Amino acid sequence: MLQELVTAAVAVGAGGAAYLLAGARVIKQYERGVVFRLGRVVGDVRSPGFTTVIPAVDRLRKVNLQIVTMPIPAQEGITRDNVTVRVDAVVYFRVVDAAAAIVNVEDYRFAVSQMAQTSLRSIIGKSELDDLLSNREKLNEGLELMIDSPAVGWGVQIDRVEIKDVSLPESMKRSMARQAEADRERRARIINADAELQASKKLADAAKEMSDQPAALQLRLLQTITAVAAEKNSTLVLPFPVELLRFLEKAQQQPPPPPTVGP
Repeated sequence: MLQELVTAAVAVGAGGAAYLLAGARVIKQYERGVVFRLGRVVGDVRSPGFTTVIPAVDRLRKVNLQIVTMPIPAQEGITRDNVTVRVDAVVYFRVVDAAAAIVNVEDYRFAVSQMAQTSLRSIIGKSELDDLLSNREKLNEGLELMIDSPAVGWGVQIDRVEIKDVSLPESMKRSMARQAEADRERRARIINADAELQASKKLADAAKEMSDQPAALQLRLLQTITAVAAEKNSTLVLPFPVELLRFLEKAQQQPPPPPTVGP
């Protein structure tokens, strides 16, 4: 009789231990646990560490609170200035309310992904091509706000949204390249014209100074000949000074002096 009681006690103890082990759960540091008892959320969200549930009655759902990096598939759309582009982005988010992420939405990851794709297409339609290429900071903020507004009710917080790449048609790339080349050529012509204007002003000032001092022109001529001769050229061109021609012309126009009469 005693042996049967001992055997029964051992069996009950083993069954109780097995029952308790069946209800033992471990929640990791980056997780939170939500307990459903007969289909209803009971108690507060379970903290990390060891916890227990009632087997066959309770169900523990673990929610990861780490930041999730989710790429947004490339979306094709037409910008406000009628340019077809393909834009892809990446969204960073995390769960801040584990119970809301489980109860309020069926799959919060899928919901965030669909909302991000819809918002990205909306941003493409509202923006111009220049904004997509050069003003991404503002577009990222607007995209983050559009995704974060509905995600608040899902217990999800959007940390950051970044536009990664903007793909353009080949014809648009060639057009932009031609436009950039034409703009560079325009700036080069303006710079050359400005240099010519400044040089002409300086040459005009130099001509005024040399007209007052004819010897300065002769000195400049000698300097030019010296610079050309230093290059060891086989041919040397000597310009004939115009002032000498004018001097000879004036000398021919002057009448000869009258003959002197002797005493």
